[in-house]
Amino acid sequence: MSKVKKVKTAISIDAELFEKAEERAGKMGVSRSELFSRAVEKLVRDEESREITERLNESYADGLDEEDEAALRHLQSLQRQALESNEW
Repeated sequence: MSKVKKVKTAISIDAELFEKAEERAGKMGVSRSELFSRAVEKLVRDEESREITERLNESYADGLDEEDEAALRHLQSLQRQALESNEW
């Protein structure tokens, strides 16, 4: 089993957002570091998913045949399910 390398960093955020993060971390029973890590991980995942969708849309911009349309609907459904199941 490999150990995950951790990196310590300092960030500056609005005081009001910091207080909300403190409160949310407490309600979730996690540290601030864990909360921020989860939030960044979700943002990165969402952005990667959005970029994939954009590339697919660009590649099919000239129109789809029936088979391509079915495949795209299926991929969009899978993507939607993946996004909906990633609650934290």
